[in-house]
Amino acid sequence: MYLTLSLIAAMAPCVSMEGSLEATRTIRVLVVTGGHDFDRTGFDALWRSLRDITVRQVAHPEAHQWFAREKANDYDVIVCYDMHQEIDQTSRDNLVRLLKRGKGLMVLHHALENYQEWDEWHRMAGGRFLLTPKEVNGVRKPASTWKDDVPVRVRVAAPRHPVVRGLTDFDLVDEVYGNLDLLPTVTPLLKTDEPTSHPVIAWAHTYGRSRVVAIQPGHGPSAWTNPSYQKLLYQAIRWVAGSR
Repeated sequence: MYLTLSLIAAMAPCVSMEGSLEATRTIRVLVVTGGHDFDRTGFDALWRSLRDITVRQVAHPEAHQWFAREKANDYDVIVCYDMHQEIDQTSRDNLVRLLKRGKGLMVLHHALENYQEWDEWHRMAGGRFLLTPKEVNGVRKPASTWKDDVPVRVRVAAPRHPVVRGLTDFDLVDEVYGNLDLLPTVTPLLKTDEPTSHPVIAWAHTYGRSRVVAIQPGHGPSAWTNPSYQKLLYQAIRWVAGSR
């Protein structure tokens, strides 16, 4: 069942979009979860903080069914917040087809660890968390690292990009990832000087006809309740949906 967030906007804390909410269309978001525990109450509250968004949450092992052609018209954007490894060939083909035709994709936090043995996911997301060391194009890449509850100063790296437009530098306390494996073609959106983190913590990318945004922060309520993070998420969804 869809959670129709625009209907409860008057009751929920809303993100100010500097007047951009007028005449915006509702974006239908498919949120994929499974494989990693999270604060479901806080996660649901995050989505309620965003106006003009409807959310359908689907979990593994059934989630891949939503990549099928007959379900693709039911949503505008895929948000992956899962941590999952197995994906059959039919589901791989369906996801590639969706993105090559222009379905928007957001890769959020631990979804950067998805599908370690499927290199096409790396090309889709524009970057990944490596669970083990891996040789990439003849270069030995170390395993990625993580650390909980780290104070992070977030710097806006591309202030004119629609995903981060209007944001200023802000602070988060969140889980950080080090040694991410990023494609050289991504556009960095957010950076940090925190030494335990990879310097780029959000980026924009394209795959086929699809816009893609990856956001490394997002482990729990300390990030989700931050107004700057909420604005980042909202603008990223609207951008990948092609509406900004």
